[in-house]
Amino acid sequence: MIKRTLCFSNPACLSLKDEQLVIKLPQVEKNDGLPDSFKANAVKTIPIEDIGVVVLDDKQITITQGLMEALLNNNCAVITCDKSHLPVGLLLPLRGNTTQNERFRFQLDASLPLKKQLWQQTVQAKISNQAAVLKLCRGTETGNMLKWQNDVRSGDPDNLEGRAAAYYWKNMFPEVEDFTRDREGVSPNNLLNYGYAILRAVIARALVASGMLPTLGIHHHNRYNAYCLADDIMEPYRPYVDELVVKFTDENGYPDELTPDIKRELLSIPVLDVRINGQRSPLMLAAGQTAASLYRCFSGESRKLIYPER
Repeated sequence: MIKRTLCFSNPACLSLKDEQLVIKLPQVEKNDGLPDSFKANAVKTIPIEDIGVVVLDDKQITITQGLMEALLNNNCAVITCDKSHLPVGLLLPLRGNTTQNERFRFQLDASLPLKKQLWQQTVQAKISNQAAVLKLCRGTETGNMLKWQNDVRSGDPDNLEGRAAAYYWKNMFPEVEDFTRDREGVSPNNLLNYGYAILRAVIARALVASGMLPTLGIHHHNRYNAYCLADDIMEPYRPYVDELVVKFTDENGYPDELTPDIKRELLSIPVLDVRINGQRSPLMLAAGQTAASLYRCFSGESRKLIYPER
C-alpha cells in the first residue's frame, strides 16, 4: 500500500481520535460569520495507517502528543520546517522492526570491506541514473559518465562520484550561469533542497522499517549527522528529484521562493514511478526494497544492493 504524504502550510490543530488524524482549522472555528454546519464539515479525518510522511510548515500548527505517538508507532516520518519553509528537522520511530536488536548487531558488525563494496555499488547506481537523466533531459553526451561508472572501485578511492557530479551539474541547468550544487546557492538549489529533504525522510523511514540505524552510514560519517545511512542510500534516488526539478524549471523558470504549488509538486516524490528489479514501483515502495536488500547484505544473505534504474 502506498502511504500518503501530507503537508500543512497553514495554521491547523492536529489531534487523534479513533486512530484517525483529525484536522481542524482555527480560522474556520473562530469565524462567527460561518454557519455551524460549515464548521463541522471543515473538520477532516485521515486514517493513521494511510500516512507515511507528514510535513509541518507553519509556526501556528499545534499537534497533540497522542497523535505524535500514533504516527511514530505506524512508522511515519514527521518533517518540521523553518521560517524559510525549508525542512529543518526529521522525527522517526525508535522501533521499526520486531527483530531490531539482531538487525542492529548485523549492521554494527559489518566489515569495512563490505561497506566499501556497498558504497561502490551505490556510486555506480548513482552515476548510472545521473547519466540517464542528463541524456533524457538535456541530450548531453554521457559516455564519459558511463566509463566512470564502470571504473568505480571498492570504496570509490578515485572519487569518481565527485567527477561525475561536476560534469552532471555543469550541464543540468545551462540557463543558470556557472550553476553549482550548493545548499545556499541560487535557484533551483532551493527546489533541490526541499526535494532532497522529502527523499531523505522516505529513505530514513524505509531503513527504520527494516530495523536499521539510519545514523550509522556505510560512507558518510559526519559526527553531527543523525542520518548518515539515509544520506548514503538516497544517492541513487537523487536523480529522480533532479528530473522533477528540471521539468518544473523548464516550464516555470527559476523561482526564488517556494510557493504552495511548487511544494505540492515536490511532495509527489514518494509516488514517483521508478523501475526496480525489472518492475515499475512507486518510489516509496522501491525504497523499502532497497532497505531490505541492505539488511540482507549486513546479515550475510546477499552481497548486492537493489537500487532503481532510470
